[in-house]
Amino acid sequence: MATENPLLSPSTLPYGLPDYPSIKPEHYLPAFEEAFALHKAEVARITQNEEEPTFENTLLALEESGRLLGDLSRTFYTVSSADATDEIQRIEETLAPLMAAHEDSIQLDSALFSRIRTLYEKADELELDEEQRYLLERRHTEMSHAGAGLDETAKARLTELNQRLSTLTTQFEKNLLADTNELAVVFDDAAELDGLTEGELSAAAQAAADRGLEGKYVVTLTLFTGHPYLSTLTRRESRKRIMDASRARGSRGNEHDNRGVLLEIVRLRAERAELLGYPSHAAYVTSDETAGSPEAVHSLLRRLAAPARRNAEREREALQAIIDAESEPFPLEAHDWAFYTEKVRAAQYDLDTTALRPWFEAERVLKDGVFRAATDLYGITFTERDDLPAYHPDARVFEVFNADGSALGLYILDLYTRDTKRGGAWMNSIVPQSRLRGTSPVVVNNLNVPKPAPGRPTLLTLDEVTTLFHEFGHALHGLFATVTYPHFAGTNVFRDFVEFPSQVNEMWIYWPEILDSYARHVETGEKLPDGVVEKLRATESFNQGFATSEYLAAAWLDQAWHSLSREEASRDIDVAEFEASALADIGLDNPVVPTRYSSTYFAHVFSGGYSAGYYSYIWSEVLDADTVEWFRENGGLRRENGDRFRERLLGVGGSKDPLAAYRDFRGRDAEIQPLLERRGLVA
Repeated sequence: MATENPLLSPSTLPYGLPDYPSIKPEHYLPAFEEAFALHKAEVARITQNEEEPTFENTLLALEESGRLLGDLSRTFYTVSSADATDEIQRIEETLAPLMAAHEDSIQLDSALFSRIRTLYEKADELELDEEQRYLLERRHTEMSHAGAGLDETAKARLTELNQRLSTLTTQFEKNLLADTNELAVVFDDAAELDGLTEGELSAAAQAAADRGLEGKYVVTLTLFTGHPYLSTLTRRESRKRIMDASRARGSRGNEHDNRGVLLEIVRLRAERAELLGYPSHAAYVTSDETAGSPEAVHSLLRRLAAPARRNAEREREALQAIIDAESEPFPLEAHDWAFYTEKVRAAQYDLDTTALRPWFEAERVLKDGVFRAATDLYGITFTERDDLPAYHPDARVFEVFNADGSALGLYILDLYTRDTKRGGAWMNSIVPQSRLRGTSPVVVNNLNVPKPAPGRPTLLTLDEVTTLFHEFGHALHGLFATVTYPHFAGTNVFRDFVEFPSQVNEMWIYWPEILDSYARHVETGEKLPDGVVEKLRATESFNQGFATSEYLAAAWLDQAWHSLSREEASRDIDVAEFEASALADIGLDNPVVPTRYSSTYFAHVFSGGYSAGYYSYIWSEVLDADTVEWFRENGGLRRENGDRFRERLLGVGGSKDPLAAYRDFRGRDAEIQPLLERRGLVA
């Protein structure tokens, strides 16, 4: 009975927050079965309506449909990404093809598409407001893009492809999580980890204890190729062990090997693109993004690659010079880069960023940094709600209020790494805002910070501080978007625009009053010395040759895989050889600057939503850098600026063409020069 399954009844908690303590794994699949059936019935009522299509009986009815399924999906996938126990993983594997088949049954419904196409063709006669008109345009484009106009034979094959791809991407993520956990590096002696802080050693000891390895130390791997500890570990062999383990993920010939999985993904995506009338998956994806075509993406990446490569070579020479001056010199290798970069930074700027962690205590960074910037800029405030349960004990719930005291929504922060959480950092929505449905937003930020032993403070690296500000930018987008239709809620914007608000939010990290507020010594409360602050600002473009090169290499790999035609993708491909050839093509085949993600652990594109879209970060950064210039020109951290940014960009969600929204905010299109200057790519 429905009353016995909490997922089939509306939550009684504030803001519709799911009552996670009452939900058991066995509740999910039966609830999904009912939600699928209900959604199909709701759509059938639309398509079987004998009246002429209207906005109300077609598009509005479609927006009202699928509510149970949407709520259930967000509830489940929040857990499956952040607390994927074996049982949850089995449910996800079962669910993946079912979800793909259901989505196709809606997106490829000929009768539904016919009604929407009828409305689209007479849109000028319908007296729609701007959001309604854009909803009609987007629904028509999205269904066309999905294949709704194909014949039934082609649709049947398309559905097979989508179901198989959903299974493969789920398998890729499962393999990666398992291999990442299995390759966590075990050290027998603290001396092997010389250079780590007491807090970092405590975290490594706690990770070992959690695995039943008392007296040892475990360094868990990050999603990207490198690792924060590589910058401080004095023992070269320890650095090498961590780097080698990271780069081996998904390619060891064991049960978690991802090479065969990713090759099949590439082949099937290419076949699907051809079926839909595109020469490649990249052409298919970019046709409905702001970029418009792979050629536009490739042009930007190639334009940036050459100066990035030159800068990285200059950086390599500086690192090698320091090594050559040592008593036992050696050729620089990838696992040495971060360690000697800090030596160069210290020599050039008299700055050791690894020694700054006592000034970046997590609680203070959150409340006096991230939250403080949002309060100063937008007037919003935060109250922790210990009475509201999240999906895991480590996840904390905050209620967010507007400047006038009205309720805005809930923000959940899940800071710490664990074996059941996928790597990286992300934002997701549990409840989207919608005036139509009367809902307010509930958003989540996930990071993967090592958890110290009980009673010890959590001290962040500068990179982790940056990640927290970045992900909170996504959260603000989800909290502020104020739309009528759930289709446009939160971060439901073009993929190559979605990173823009999060990158803009990073600007407040070094803003004087924000930095002075949160960068306080964990023991003394003293602020970061002025001299250090000046050096931090001076080094913002430091090591950008490396950072830009490793990112562009990954973005190019994504494009290379997904620019293959069906015929090319069907050939016998050696993954390592393909990578080497692709990186040589763009001139980023630098052995000491490995790609940020190699194919076998490139979750963004083989299990996440960034396939043929990893370029989005640099594409969005053009807008971001231009926006930062606007803030500086207009007085920076001022409520008037925040209100304008919130109203004209964050607040519109997906209800407006994003580049049109940007022009409305900025008064013109974005210019690339600020990005080139930021990354030191100006000749």
